[in-house]
Order: sequence, then structure tokens, then C-alpha cells
Amino acid sequence: MPKRILAVDDEEKILDMLKSFLEREGYEVILAADGNAAWDLINSEKPDLVVLDWMLPGVSGLEVCRRIRELKLEVPVIMLTARAEEVDKLLGLELGADDYITKPFSLRELAARIKAVLRRSEMGAARAKEPEEVIVCGELEINLARHEVRVGGRPVVLTPTEFKILHTLSQNPGRVYSRLQLLDAVFGMAYEGYERSIDTHISNLRKKIEPDPSQPRYILTVYGTGYRFAG
Repeated sequence: MPKRILAVDDEEKILDMLKSFLEREGYEVILAADGNAAWDLINSEKPDLVVLDWMLPGVSGLEVCRRIRELKLEVPVIMLTARAEEVDKLLGLELGADDYITKPFSLRELAARIKAVLRRSEMGAARAKEPEEVIVCGELEINLARHEVRVGGRPVVLTPTEFKILHTLSQNPGRVYSRLQLLDAVFGMAYEGYERSIDTHISNLRKKIEPDPSQPRYILTVYGTGYRFAG
């Protein structure tokens, strides 16, 4: 069965272009021109992936993405937008977008991004069916299959980005990751120039899981290089 893609944009020309191109690529394509219609189709049509414009009439694309992640719907999202500023890019990814592409964009690049995101989604679904893997370090418990974290038995709520960083580090205790390597592991490709954003995520993560964030026990800084998990 062909993968079903929901394309959401308030510009009719862009929707027509996406539909024509993606159908030639072998996908089934459904369309929405605003956030409310997109949300209805996500729930009724169960698309395999959503190409979601940031700026939409009514409910924004960012709000649609937030709802998807809040309800833990397992549908990957690629944000499509003219907003290229660093803060906007990081906000979209922080709220759970799997990738981000700015207008004007190459259709071939979009197709490559879609394939990469779908591949990662399928790999994640396959891992979720495997026996649960729980990493325990001191009072910290990380359930990789359930995306759950506990400290001293108390559940801790992490953002998708924070969990991906913790997941990556904890899978290889002692291994030192540079900031660029963590960006690549978390988002699937290297966002050069955004390496320092990792420091902010690490700081927020430490506040949630460390007994004393100023003297971290689990996520350790390797000065001049990056970070490692104590393990």
C-alpha cells in the first residue's frame, strides 16, 4: 500500500504542486488548507506523514504539531515555512516536528526528507515492538520503548528533544558526543550553526533529572568537546 501523506498549506498553488509531485513519487496525497481541516484529517484519515505549513488561518501549524505530540499520535511531521530564523526553527523541532524545510524549497529535497523521516519512523515503530529496554543509572530509569523517564520512581515529563538527547547519550555510556553529533542524532541531519542550542536543552534536561544540576551526576560535560552519559 502506498504511504498516505497529508499536505497542509493555505496557498492553493503550493497544494496543487505538492499533490502532483508526491503522487508521481508514488504516495497517496490528501490536502488541507487550514489547521482545523488538517486536525480533522489527521484523526479521520490516519496519514503516514504530515507536511505542515507553519502559518495557517485559524489554528496554526505549530499548534497542530503541538496537539499531535500532546496526544502521542505516532505520525511524523515535516514543518514547511518561510520563517527561517533560528528561534522559529528550534521551536518547531522542540514541539515535536521531525524535520523542517523553508520556502522556497526544492521538491527533490522535500522528497528526500520525506523518505528519511518515514524510514526513521518505521525503525522506531519496529523498536517499539521489541521487548522493553530500561536503562537504570542510580535513581534514573529510562524506558526506551515507552519514552518514559523516572527519577526515584517519580515520572519526569521531557520534551521530545530532551528525551532524544537522553536516549542517545544513555545508549552509549561513556561515549563523548560533540554538539554537532547530538544534533545529527536527534534530528536526523546536522544543523550546522545550531550546535549551541544543545547546551540549552542539556541545561533544561539537567534541571529535570539531576539531584543537583550544578553538580550533574548523569549527563557530564567534557570540556572543549561535548557531553557523555555517566552510566
